[in-house]
Amino acid sequence: MLFFSACVVDPPEPPGTTDLVAIPYEPIGYTVISPKGLPTMEIPADNPMTEQGIKLGRHLFYDPILSRDSTISCASCHQWKYAFADKNGLALGIKGRAGTRSSMSLLNIGYNQSLGQQHNFMWDGRFQTLEEQALEPIEAFAEMDNTWENVLVKLKAHPNYPTLFREAFGIKGTSDITKELAAKAIAQFERTLNSAGSEYDRSEHQSGVFLSEEAQNGQELFLGDENPGSLSKDAECAHCHGVSRGKQMFSIAGFSNNGLDSVGSFNDFIDNGFGAVSTRFQDNGSFKQVTLRNIALTAPYMHDGRLQTLHDVVNFYVSGRKDIIHDKILHLALDLPTLNTKEVDDIVTFLHTLTDTSYYNKEEWKSPF
Repeated sequence: MLFFSACVVDPPEPPGTTDLVAIPYEPIGYTVISPKGLPTMEIPADNPMTEQGIKLGRHLFYDPILSRDSTISCASCHQWKYAFADKNGLALGIKGRAGTRSSMSLLNIGYNQSLGQQHNFMWDGRFQTLEEQALEPIEAFAEMDNTWENVLVKLKAHPNYPTLFREAFGIKGTSDITKELAAKAIAQFERTLNSAGSEYDRSEHQSGVFLSEEAQNGQELFLGDENPGSLSKDAECAHCHGVSRGKQMFSIAGFSNNGLDSVGSFNDFIDNGFGAVSTRFQDNGSFKQVTLRNIALTAPYMHDGRLQTLHDVVNFYVSGRKDIIHDKILHLALDLPTLNTKEVDDIVTFLHTLTDTSYYNKEEWKSPF
C-alpha cells in the first residue's frame, strides 16, 4: 500500500487552469477618499478596490472590443469631457442605433449605493449595484449588441487581457476569465470617478471664496426652505435635488414624476420608467432624480433629452409642467412658485457653479489607448 500510494500521479489539470500562475499576483489596495461634502462610499465586500482592478476596468471601459463590431465602448456614451455622459438626446449604440433614454453621467456614480436607496442605477433604477449594471450594455441591442460568450472568447485570446485579469483577480488561467470579473473591474474604475472641486465647493470649504451675487440669489431660491433662516422665495428645487439627506450630492436618489407628459391615466405613459421596475402603477412615468453636480456639462436634459438648455429646464418647471389626471384626482408633487426672468437666470447661474472641470487634468480617467 505504501508503494502504491507513492506511485500515484495526480491527474493533469484541465488546459488553461495554470497558464497564468507564473505572473505575479500582488494586488495593491485602493482606498476611495471622499472629497469634502460627499458621503463615505460603500464598497462591496466581494469587490474590494485594488490598483490592478481599476487598471483593468479602465481598459475595459475604453475598449470597443466589448461591442459586436468593435466600434463603440462604454466611453462612447460616457465621455470624460461631458462628465462621463454625452451630448446626444438619446444614447447611440452600434450602427447609430438610438436607445429610448439619454446617457447618464458617471461622475460620483459610486455614491449611489451610499444614499440608502434599494434602486440605485439607471433612469428606472432596475439595478442595485454597479456590478449588475455593467453586465447589461454588452448584450443590449441598441447598445453593444454582443454576447458575453463572444466577449469572453476575445478577452481570453487577447495578448494583454489575461495578464491584466491575473494581476487584478489572481486567476490561474484564461478559462477563469468571466463576465462577472469583467463587470467587477469596470465597477472599480467607475468608483474612482469622483468630482467635488466646483466653484460651489470652494465657496463652501475654502475661506475667502464667495459666489457671485447672482449665484447666491440662485442658491437661495434653489434651497428654499431647506436653507434655515432664508427669506427667499422657494423654487422647490431641493426637494428632489437636496443637499441635506445626501449631504452635498444635489440628489436624494429617489424617483419622481415631474410632469413631462400629459396623460389621461398612469397607464398611458409611453415609458413607464420606475413603474416598470416597482410594478406599482403609481410609479409609472417616474424617473431617477439625478445629481445636479456638473449638470451644465450634460445637456440635453431629462431622461429622453427633450430639453436643450438649463434655462429650458428651469422654465419648464416654472410654467411647462403637465398635469397628470387619474380618476379625477390631480397628482402634482409640488405647487411651484412663479419666477421672473432674473430669478430663472440666477438659478441657472447657481447651477453653473456646480461644474467641476478640474478633473480634466486627471490622466488616470482618460483612455489608456
